[in-house]
Amino acid sequence: MGCFNSKTLPPSDLVSDQEPGTILGKPLKDINKLYKLKEELGKGNFGTTYMCQEIATGNSYACKSILKSKLRSQEEKEAVKTEIHIMEHVSGLQNIVQFKGSYEDKKFIHIVMELCSGGELFNKIDALAKSNSFYSEKDAAGIFRSIVNAVQICHSLDVIHRDLKPENFLFSSKDDNAILKAIDFGCSLYIREGETFESFVGSKYYIAPEVLGGSYGKEIDIWSAGVILFILLSGAPPFDTYDEIKEGKLDFDSQPWPSISLSAKDLIEKMLTVNPMHRITAAKVLEHPWIKSEAPDKPIDNIVISRLKQFRAMNKFKKLALKVIAEGLSEEEIKGLKTMFENMDTDKSGSITYQELKIGLNRLGSKLTETEVKQLIEAADVDGNGTIDYIEFIAATMQKHRLERDEHLYKAFQYFDKDNSGYITRDELEVAIKEHGMGDEAMIKEIISEVDKDNDGKIDYEEFCTMMRSGNLQPQGKLFGIH
Repeated sequence: MGCFNSKTLPPSDLVSDQEPGTILGKPLKDINKLYKLKEELGKGNFGTTYMCQEIATGNSYACKSILKSKLRSQEEKEAVKTEIHIMEHVSGLQNIVQFKGSYEDKKFIHIVMELCSGGELFNKIDALAKSNSFYSEKDAAGIFRSIVNAVQICHSLDVIHRDLKPENFLFSSKDDNAILKAIDFGCSLYIREGETFESFVGSKYYIAPEVLGGSYGKEIDIWSAGVILFILLSGAPPFDTYDEIKEGKLDFDSQPWPSISLSAKDLIEKMLTVNPMHRITAAKVLEHPWIKSEAPDKPIDNIVISRLKQFRAMNKFKKLALKVIAEGLSEEEIKGLKTMFENMDTDKSGSITYQELKIGLNRLGSKLTETEVKQLIEAADVDGNGTIDYIEFIAATMQKHRLERDEHLYKAFQYFDKDNSGYITRDELEVAIKEHGMGDEAMIKEIISEVDKDNDGKIDYEEFCTMMRSGNLQPQGKLFGIH
């Protein structure tokens, strides 16, 4: 989800004089004279990140390229400037990605930064479990200390991150002693003492209850970090719905919690306190006994590793399969939905933004709250770019029973099973996943291992149907008022 729906101006002493016709306020520069852009590393809300090589030194970096035509409002342009200012502000400090430079040409804004080649958080945990033959609370505490340290640095420099989640942290290298670094500040803002914000930002599982309430400060980062710690120790998030987040009731009875230390649970409770005024600060988290010395070095139940893999991989594959089904539906089956989409897509861009969806639903007489509209965007947004395209809209609004008809599931299965062998192989899954910019080899491996119940290294039709008909990914037809 994009983060361009709130005031994002940095302090006045950091705003540069604008050069007419530019966004960053400095002369246009051809990045190709400074860097060679290489393979794509990932896609975000408004930009694509590439590996790049500095021509003068041969050093490798990461380059986030943001298409200027997607920045339609002044607010969106200010948000990109703020992201760059904040990266400059926090760069070079421990557990924060190093900022290299920003450039603007006729079509793009480019943000060049340190290349963190060590992979994502969950990959590291998987590797730890394999190398040590187990994963412990002590391992989790070491990882989590780095996350909270990044939060503490931000807060001490009057920055609120607003979108803490595992995907926004990468390891600096593949070495055993690699440093975990915060890499994405696209939702970050400067915050003054006592200041609060109202705009709805963040990612589903990690949103603090006061964001849902419409008034929040930097304490939301502590809540999000607490959710990450809960996931690190159990393999699953503490809350699945916005109502559960508001209630904040923690389940420490189910596995593996009975075997997790009291000290760890004490820290989680202090971080996941519904009232932000009573929530522990980042500095106090770093002083907590579990972080400093009490985390035991004994194996955590293997179920945690398995859950982590499933949590990371499954929803994406199911969303992609639903999108494939939606693409194959007949005009008769989607009668009315096409018109509804076109009416909502007021700028005729081919995709619906949060604002367009909100206005369109109001026009239809919908009584959805802001949080429910946000939930719709998240449920439907397969490629994670913060907007819903036509096919994503159809996939999200079709009734569940219609999408799960045998003929639709079989067509979707055939889409992945390119050689008609009756199985989806690793290679076939890799083609589909990469074609939609949805993940890496680790994720493909995770999907296979979770769906492939008979462990033959491939997914048969029965396994595919079981996956599609289980779990909590529910198309949002009722919320849209479509029956």
